[in-house]
Amino acid sequence: MSGKKICVVGPSKKFLSGISYYTIRLSNALAAKYGVAVVCFRNLLPKFLFPGHKHVGQDLSDLNFGHDVAVFDGMDWNNPLTWYWAYKFLLREKPDTIILQWWTSSAAHMHMIICLINLRLRAKIILEFHEVVDPFEESILPIRLYSRVMGRLLIRRANGFVTHSDSDKNLLAEKYRMSAERILVIPHGLYDQYKAVDRAEARKSIGIGQEQVIMSFGLIRPYKGIPNLIRAFGELPADVATKSRLLLVGEIWEDRESVVRAIEECPYKDRIVLLDRYVSDDEVAKYFSAADIVVLPYLRASQSGVAHIAMTFGKPIIVSKVGGLQESLADYAGTYFIEPGNISAIKDAILKVLDDKPGPFEPPKRGWEEIVEKYAKLIE
Repeated sequence: MSGKKICVVGPSKKFLSGISYYTIRLSNALAAKYGVAVVCFRNLLPKFLFPGHKHVGQDLSDLNFGHDVAVFDGMDWNNPLTWYWAYKFLLREKPDTIILQWWTSSAAHMHMIICLINLRLRAKIILEFHEVVDPFEESILPIRLYSRVMGRLLIRRANGFVTHSDSDKNLLAEKYRMSAERILVIPHGLYDQYKAVDRAEARKSIGIGQEQVIMSFGLIRPYKGIPNLIRAFGELPADVATKSRLLLVGEIWEDRESVVRAIEECPYKDRIVLLDRYVSDDEVAKYFSAADIVVLPYLRASQSGVAHIAMTFGKPIIVSKVGGLQESLADYAGTYFIEPGNISAIKDAILKVLDDKPGPFEPPKRGWEEIVEKYAKLIE
């Protein structure tokens, strides 16, 4: 084991998200080679402003940090006392490298506080981008300006940069006018913590029989194109649709009206199941085990944790050619690429998969051990 100490900074499980899972998996993987500490951002913003406020603070994940990982949980967006505790924690841990997870500018001031603490520590800072451009933040002028200013300030303080795809690497270089050679691409690791269960039992537990199950999974937001999937399902031949079930699993965060209207207008609305809530870890396996197809009709995306779950279950994945998804799924044999926003393409891909009945597929070789070796290039 290397004598170096790493500190990973990311969101806690209180505001549970894909970045929370990523922070835990990366930290645990790094702990096999380095000493690892973690600073968790606990309260990220006023709870009532968070679209998923109903599940804030609930224990929805079975995934935890390893016993050999020192964790400070947590640092709050509005509590200077917790910033002082984070300062004391970092002084005690004395990391050689700090890895900051960037996904939203709402946490940027906490990143800057870590950078100010580092004036005393003098650790190397690596800035890892999960989302280079957030469309919601870009659509509101004050937030857009704040995001860009804070992004530039953080970049000046960082020694290394990570994205999960070449498309994000190029976008980052363009947005902040920096050399692309300074940015290392490290693929997103597979979320293989979920184990498949018996297909028949999984279907029985969610009230589905022998139908062909077409599933969308994950938070429902406008950029994910779920109304297009519903419309594509409505264009299926009657003999196919009546033997199928469209399963929409995920909490609606924004634009509920578009989703509900698309369902109401669908000629096969009685074949659609909408589970409008956040799904806990102990339920994930049954939905993926029950599904025949996973559809990700995104209008734009950098990465998708859902895709990295679906690959571990060997499912056929219909996915839009957008952003980093085109790269992260290119080496998965079960990928069916479609043009974003093309309803006919979604329909045709569904019909092809249902007709061919392919799979199960082998997931790509993208273990967390390989990711640690790539990170070592920056750490060492």
